[in-house]
Amino acid sequence: RTGKGKIISKGPGTPSLGLKSDHRGRLFVSGGNAGDARVIDLRTGRVIKSYKLATGTTFVNDVVLFRGAAWFTDSSKPVLYKVPFGRHGRLPGKAVKVPLKGAIKYGEGINANGIAPTPDRRNLLVVQSNTGKLFKVSPRTGRTTEVDLGGASLANGDGLLLSGRTLYVVQNQLNRVAVVRLSRDAGSGRVVARLTDKRFDVPTTVAAFGKRLYLPNARFSTPPP
Repeated sequence: RTGKGKIISKGPGTPSLGLKSDHRGRLFVSGGNAGDARVIDLRTGRVIKSYKLATGTTFVNDVVLFRGAAWFTDSSKPVLYKVPFGRHGRLPGKAVKVPLKGAIKYGEGINANGIAPTPDRRNLLVVQSNTGKLFKVSPRTGRTTEVDLGGASLANGDGLLLSGRTLYVVQNQLNRVAVVRLSRDAGSGRVVARLTDKRFDVPTTVAAFGKRLYLPNARFSTPPP
């Protein structure tokens, strides 16, 4: 309501990108070019667990909690990282790599970015920023198939939010949100609206709270002080 906030965790001095919290009071954080992920206790700000997911050229971008695991995208490597939960949500010692196969082809720039479940909760959805394409991903095999959007582009696609069969796709540099109506299995979809606002300054993701959507302005064009 007011926009006032406070620091809950100072972090390790590396990037913090995609965020998802669970009902156990844990926050899962994507580590960007540090190639890691970490889990934070929201009550104390303490880092409960850290995972080194990749080395070299990497960009761990977004995360979703899906079917008993945290799933992370890498915008530089064609792979998803899975952190499977044990009994009572116990965190494992290491993450599992699920290579991406099939339709998605990585190129220059930001590739796989935002991640969300399909409406039927059987597969995952990943948007590829540099091509504007949306893919359905098998969590078991990593095989990808392109979602038929009837020729519509989701260029600069970033954070995803699924609500029923409606997928909100934040298009960061374009300062807009694409509203996509999906089939139940996400084999196809159509863009039914493009939302924008003069106050958008490169929004990167979206979250629902109450009856509203909230988007953080990343302000990519503003030099850090």
